[in-house]
Amino acid sequence: MPEAFQPDSLRHSLRPLAAAVMDHQILAYQAYYGLDMRERHPGVDSRLGVFECAGYRIATQYWRPAQARGSVVLLHGYYDHMGLFSHLVEWALGLGFAVLACDLPGHGLSNGAAASINDFAEYQAVFTGLLGQAEALELPLPWHLCGQSTGGAILLDYLLTGAPRPELGHTLLLAPLVRPRAWGWSKLSYQLLKPFVGSIPRKFTDNSNDAEFLAFLRDRDPLQPRILPTAWVGALARWIPRIEAASASDRSLLVVQGDADETVDWRYNLKVLEDKFERIECLLLTGARHHLANESEALRRRYLEFLGERLS
Repeated sequence: MPEAFQPDSLRHSLRPLAAAVMDHQILAYQAYYGLDMRERHPGVDSRLGVFECAGYRIATQYWRPAQARGSVVLLHGYYDHMGLFSHLVEWALGLGFAVLACDLPGHGLSNGAAASINDFAEYQAVFTGLLGQAEALELPLPWHLCGQSTGGAILLDYLLTGAPRPELGHTLLLAPLVRPRAWGWSKLSYQLLKPFVGSIPRKFTDNSNDAEFLAFLRDRDPLQPRILPTAWVGALARWIPRIEAASASDRSLLVVQGDADETVDWRYNLKVLEDKFERIECLLLTGARHHLANESEALRRRYLEFLGERLS
């Protein structure tokens, strides 16, 4: 494992994405998280910078092969950041796609209150801004969308309540969030706690079968939030009924879901998706947990083959 980079120094040094230069701090960050793809994918162009949106400085990076045949726009989940998605970046590059990703507000190298959001509408503003970056960079079409967990929720919101752009290809959802597991209890806890506390300590869970990944999250990832803000839970509580009441879409989805996922209420969530979208093609992975982007190699291989066949 390379030596740790300095998150605060890197965060403050980032330039606008269009003018970003790959300096030693960026290369150290990419090396730490396995995002330096130059050796494995010779000729790939990569850049890390920021764009301004909804009052935030959103850290954004892309990887572009010399002869890309389309692009994947990638959104991470709650508590995550771009650095944890090297497996998906490498997979997409191997298929000949460019990849564009960002850190959501309060996550990774983006600014904002740690792991918090005032309203899920801010996520929509950020995602719209990210698509604007894809346009400015002239990333090759089509643009396939891929979201893990809360990243999937943001994509669902966009497809159901926004105005999806004609450049879009497939939508890939990994363990998408509609409701978290035990949501009734979570809502009650939120109502009881919000008058008294702004956050509670985060509880790390075994959300993957990859023990090395779990240890990295707990002990060696300097970008991991350590709290659960009540504001984020409140924003989620306002978002869920809005999505549940949204009109149906004529779009289709590719969904990967683990049957050992104890983070989201996946049975309920899949029923919602089936009601809201024209067609759902779902791969239910036996034994897979929530963090599919960092599941065990065997489980990753199964669902990446499934998705790759449908993007070919």
